Amino acid sequence: MSKGRILIGKPGLDGHDRGARYVARLLRNTGYDVIYTGIRRSPEEIVEAAIRENVDAIGLSVLSGAHRVLFRRVIDELTERSAGNILVFGGGTIPEEDISYLKEIGVRAIFTPGTSAQAILSTVEELLRSKHRDTLAKEDRKEVMIR
Repeated sequence: MSKGRILIGKPGLDGHDRGARYVARLLRNTGYDVIYTGIRRSPEEIVEAAIRENVDAIGLSVLSGAHRVLFRRVIDELTERSAGNILVFGGGTIPEEDISYLKEIGVRAIFTPGTSAQAILSTVEELLRSKHRDTLAKEDRKEVMIR
């Protein structure tokens, strides 16, 4: 049984995907269904694939320095497509001073170079666990309202 479905995407023109492939393999080897979109995808393509594949989360990898713009476009596209329930986490060469901005716009976790495999796995697991708790709580509230 899968722990969850996660899409790993490389938005923008960055062609280096070693880290993204590492994270995809790490997640797949620990029980997640992982879809890797490949390099040089637009935020719109990533969101379209995430919706089509019915994923729980999107992991973005950016090494080009365009993380503020690209992550924002993915978050905005999810909102526009009524898919804001899909969690977003990211990684890459992201300066410490940009992390608070990314979290403010809705990126749930940021992994910078050197983050341990265990830290990635435990964070993703907790993100998905909290998402499922929130979903169950919303369903409980709906049931109470229907009665």
